[in-house]
Amino acid sequence: MHDASARFRALLPRHPAQAIALGFGTAIAAGTLVLMLPMAKSGPGGSGFLEALFTATSAVCVTGLAVVDTSVFWTPFGQVTIIVLIQLGGFGVMSFASLLGVLMARRLGLRSRMQTAAETKTTGFGDVRAVLFGVLRITAATELLVATALTLRFAIGLGNPWGHSLWLGIFHSVSAFNNAGFALFSDNLVGFVGDPWICLPIAAAIILGGLGFPVLFELGRHYRRPLHWTMNTKLVISGTLTLLAAGTAFICALEWANPKVLGGLSTADKLLAGFFQSVVSRTAGFNSVDIGAMDPATWLGMDMLMFIGGGPAGTAGGLKITTFAVLFFIMFTEIQGGAAVNVFGKRLSRSVHRQAITIVLLAVGLVTGSTMALMLMTDIGLDRLLFETVSAFATVGLSTGITASLPPAGQVLLVFLMFIGRLGPVTLASALALRSRPVMYEFPKERPLIG
Repeated sequence: MHDASARFRALLPRHPAQAIALGFGTAIAAGTLVLMLPMAKSGPGGSGFLEALFTATSAVCVTGLAVVDTSVFWTPFGQVTIIVLIQLGGFGVMSFASLLGVLMARRLGLRSRMQTAAETKTTGFGDVRAVLFGVLRITAATELLVATALTLRFAIGLGNPWGHSLWLGIFHSVSAFNNAGFALFSDNLVGFVGDPWICLPIAAAIILGGLGFPVLFELGRHYRRPLHWTMNTKLVISGTLTLLAAGTAFICALEWANPKVLGGLSTADKLLAGFFQSVVSRTAGFNSVDIGAMDPATWLGMDMLMFIGGGPAGTAGGLKITTFAVLFFIMFTEIQGGAAVNVFGKRLSRSVHRQAITIVLLAVGLVTGSTMALMLMTDIGLDRLLFETVSAFATVGLSTGITASLPPAGQVLLVFLMFIGRLGPVTLASALALRSRPVMYEFPKERPLIG
C-alpha cells in the first residue's frame, strides 16, 4: 500500500506550471467527451471527435474560434456545456479547484496554494484565499450586471421572450467577461452593429476582463490615487487606453468607405463598430462587421492588436500589454544610451528583460512556424492564414471565415496553438521542465557585434 501511494505521488505534477497544464488538458478532455454525447448535438447522432475537441479547446482556452455554428449545431445542453467550459477556463482550472477546496475543507494545502498562486500571478501564498474570493466576487458582479443589461435589451427593446432573453443575456455576458467570443447568433453580433445597448455592455465586460484581476483589485482599493498604483497597473491602464484609441482610429480610417464593412453605416454606427472591433481585436472573438470583407491591411493591424492582447492574470489572451511595454522601454532606454531601464520612476529587473524577450521570441516562432505549416496544407493566402494563427495563439477567436474549411491537420494545429496561447509559452516550457538546473559557475564575458 505504501509503495502504491508513493508511486501515485510520484506521478503528480511537482511544478505548479505542470499542474496548470494538466488541469487545462483534463478540462478539455472532459469537455470533449461531453460534447460528443448525442444529447449535445442537434439532429441524430453525436458530434465527431475533432468538432468536439476543437470546440472544447476553444471554450476552455476562452478563444471563440469555431468549426461549426454554435447556435445551430449544438443543443441547449451543448451550449450550456460550452458556457461552463468558458467559465472554468476564464476563472482558471486550478483556481476553481482550489476554490472548491476552500468551500469544502475551509483550507488550502501548500501544493494548492502554489498552483493557484502561479495561475493567478499572486505574489505570496498567504493571500491566495483572499484572491480566490476576490476573483469570484468580481466575476459574479460583472457578469450579473452585463447579463441584466443584455436581458432587458433582448426582451424589452427587441421583443424576445423573457426566458430566451435571459439565456441570451447570461451566455453572452459570460462569454464577454471571459473574453471568449462565442455567440448564439449565426452571424455572431453583425445584426447588432449599430445597437449600443448590446455592443457597449459586451465591450465593457471584455475590457474589465482584459485588464486582469490584479489591476481590478488595485483599482478597487486605490482608484482615486493613481500615484499609488503599481507599475503593473499603470502599464496596463495606459496601454489599454492607448491601444483602444489607436485601434479605433486605425479600423475606422481603413474601413470607413468599405461598403462591405463600415461604408453603408451612419457616422455614429461607424464609430461604434470601429470601437467595438478595436475592443474585441485585443482578446475577444466577437465581431459586429464582416471580418472576411476587410482590407488585408486592416487584418495586419488587427494581427498586431491580437498579438499584444490584454493585461496579465486575467481572462485576456495575447502576450500581454506589460510584455510589450517592457520591450518598448528597453528599446527606448537603449536608443537614449541609458544604463538601466526605468519605468514610472522604478527600475526594471534584468530578469524581466529576459522574460519579455523570451516570451516574444517563442511566440513569434510558434506563429511563424504554424503559419508556414498551414501554407503547406492549403492554398489559402498568407494574410488569412496569419490572421488565423495569431487569433488562435492569442486566444482571440476572430476569423476571416476559413476555420471550418481548414483540413483536419490544420484544425488540430489551431487546437495546439489555442492550448499553448492560453497557458503561455513560458508556463508551458516550465511545465515540461522536470526540474530546475542551477548553474554553479559563470563563463567569461564577451561582446559580439550587433547590427
